[in-house]
Order: sequence, then C-alpha cells, then structure tokens
Amino acid sequence: MIGGGGSPLPEGAGKKRGKPRVVIMADMQSFYASVEKASRPEYANRPVVVAGDPKLRSGIVLAACPLAKRRGVTTAERLGEAMNKCADLVVLRPRMQTYINVSMQITRILERYADAVEPFSIDEQFCELTGSLHLHGELKQTALRIQRDISEKTGVFARIGISDNKVLAKMACDQFAKKNAEGVFHLPQALVQENLWPLPVQGLFGVGSRMMRHLNRMGIYTIGDLARTPLDALKRRWGINGEVLWRIANGIDDSPVTPGTHDGAQQAIGHGMTLPRDYGDKRDIETVLLELSEEVCRRCRFRGVMGRVLSVGCTGGGFEFGFSRQTTLLQPTHVTNHVYRAAVGLFHQFWNGQPVRQLYIALGGLVRDDVYQLEFDDERETYRALELATDEIKDRFGVSAIVRAVSAGSGGQAYGRAAKIGGHYK
Repeated sequence: MIGGGGSPLPEGAGKKRGKPRVVIMADMQSFYASVEKASRPEYANRPVVVAGDPKLRSGIVLAACPLAKRRGVTTAERLGEAMNKCADLVVLRPRMQTYINVSMQITRILERYADAVEPFSIDEQFCELTGSLHLHGELKQTALRIQRDISEKTGVFARIGISDNKVLAKMACDQFAKKNAEGVFHLPQALVQENLWPLPVQGLFGVGSRMMRHLNRMGIYTIGDLARTPLDALKRRWGINGEVLWRIANGIDDSPVTPGTHDGAQQAIGHGMTLPRDYGDKRDIETVLLELSEEVCRRCRFRGVMGRVLSVGCTGGGFEFGFSRQTTLLQPTHVTNHVYRAAVGLFHQFWNGQPVRQLYIALGGLVRDDVYQLEFDDERETYRALELATDEIKDRFGVSAIVRAVSAGSGGQAYGRAAKIGGHYK
C-alpha cells in the first residue's frame, strides 16, 4: 500500500562501507550562452540566446542566458517564439568547437581537485573527491573554490551538487543548487528523506512526463511515495527499470566515477538530422536518407564493424507525428547502397506522407567486418574498396571533398553540414 510501511532496503544498501564517499556534480549554467557572453563583454547586460541558425526564426533555442530566461525565453523553444517574448534578444550562432574546448578546459580544472572526473555531458561533470578532499579543506569551501576557479578561467558559473554518490549529487545539483543564489548544495544520504522525498515525483532523475503519468495513476505523486512503494510491485510493473527508479528515490547508487565511462564498445552506430525546413517531397527525403546512410556506414568502416539491425526514424513538421522502426538485414553490412535501399524501403512502409522535420538511421547488431559469410555474386568487396577510397579522400580533404550528385539538389544537406559539429556550426 502506497505510503504504508514502505519497502525494506536490500541488505547492505545505504550503509557506509569503509571511507564515506564524496561526489560532486558540476553543472555549467546556460553553458553555450555563458561561453558566448564571456567572450563578448558588450553583451554582458543583454538577454542572449544561442540558436541553431539565427537566419531562420523557426530555428531552436539551444541555450538562453539567465537574463533571457527571466524574460520568459526557454531552451528548446522555437526562435520566433523567443523573439516575440523578448524584442531586444541577442541571437548568436553556435560555435560547437569552442564549447568543446571550454568543456575540456573545465575538465582539466576539476582534475586538479578530484581523484577522478567523469564527463556526463558537454556541460555536466561528476568528480570523486573521496581520496583528495583532505588536501583541499572543508567540503563546502572546496566546492566554492572550484566554482570560483571555473568562473575566473572560463567566465562560466558552475552549480555544484554534493553527496555520497553520483545520483544524489545529480539530484542535489538539479533540485537545489540550481535554485539557490550560491549555486552549491550538499545532500547527504542521511537527509534524503527530509529534503528529497517531499518533492514531486517528476523531479526524480529518470522520470519524464510519460513515466510521471504512469506513477500518478498508481497513486505515486512524490519521490517519497515512490521510495516507500514495495520494490516487488515496481519490479512486476517495469522489471529492472522499476528497481532503478526505486533505488534512485532511496538515494542508492554504487556506481563509480569513471573517466572512461563512454569509451566502451558501442551497441549501435547512428546519425540523425534536424532539417532546415519541413520536407514533404519524396526525393528530398530520400536524398537525406542516402546522406545519413553514407555517414553511418562511414563510421562503421572507421571502427571496423558491420551492422545487421537497421533502425529508421522520423519526426514530422510541428512534431505532431513520428515513428521509429527496425528491420533485420539478411547479412551484416556497412555498404552505403545496401543500407540506403533497406532504409528507403522501411521508411516508405511507415511514412504517412506528412512533412518530415527530423530523420534518423542507425545500424545495430554490430560484428567485426574482417570475417563474414561469402555469397554467390557477392559485391561487398567491390563496394568496400570503393568506399574505403572515398573515406580516405574525406579524411584528407574534408567530408565535402567528395559527395554524391544528389546532394547538390534542393534536399541535400551534405555541403552545409560539412562545416558543422553535431549539426551545429563549429
């Protein structure tokens, strides 16, 4: 029964084993916009946003500075809507390589304080201070010193959550440090029930709007409700995911801070694209599918793998509809033409004809590309030699040095995206 008695913790959970851990999450406030304002002092007192392409009012706001947010501007809204809210808004084009460089600079700053630093995203990083805190002094003063060092060297304000593990450090940052002027909050395991449990369940890390609705239908409205729900009931409903949510609500997390956490073997290789306008013409859509197929296959060849499970997805103009479907190919491949033909067939099987704004392709079921089953009239080696030659040209002279003829048409994006990182300007 929700709220009645609760569920016992697994044996050993929540107990301190050996030296208590000290973990922080450093989150950079309005990262892209902060980097821009730091390098452009003339905009220090102006509302600034970084948007996909300022020339297109239909572009998306990637980051908004605190001044812009106070005027009602939000991240991920359409640029036209943001400009209607804030007439004097300064709109800047993103510089992704600059943001990557600053993120790496922040990592180096954190490494001077921490036993280990784990980038969680371009603007969030976990730090393990357990073995080094005695070198730096009192915990909160150390956090403030880290915050000051980052600000002085990069111009970016870091919000810092402190706790006994990664998930609680993340929650301390998101739910408390981001909401106080100092930008630092300590949430020890012992105070989870007092500080975390009264919060709405949608504030829990890992709970989105859909999961919130499912939990609400079960009578779970707060993080405390979820923490007190019998674990078996959650596991019956959602399996291992139910246990993960229950553990987070109870502040349980044994995962280490691992600098190489993103270096493991990939399960799939994919590439997606948000289009500059709604695409309704079949030929334009197929051109983009070809470009995506080529990029995915190029990445596979670079890593020496082939894929057998093809995934294709799209989102409609205005984001009213979308689908994601997959199929298993007869043979693993990283040949562009083979992947493209299968992707086009899968796409048209589920496309309803409405304009498309986003497209995505991925290859999963990855295997090494140096061993495969031969077939009669097998053309893979011919294609492999041809595409390795084009890969070498692109590696030496840039990805736009050689492109397919269709990319020069109205639907092609290969030339424009050659100057970008992750779909945004360098």
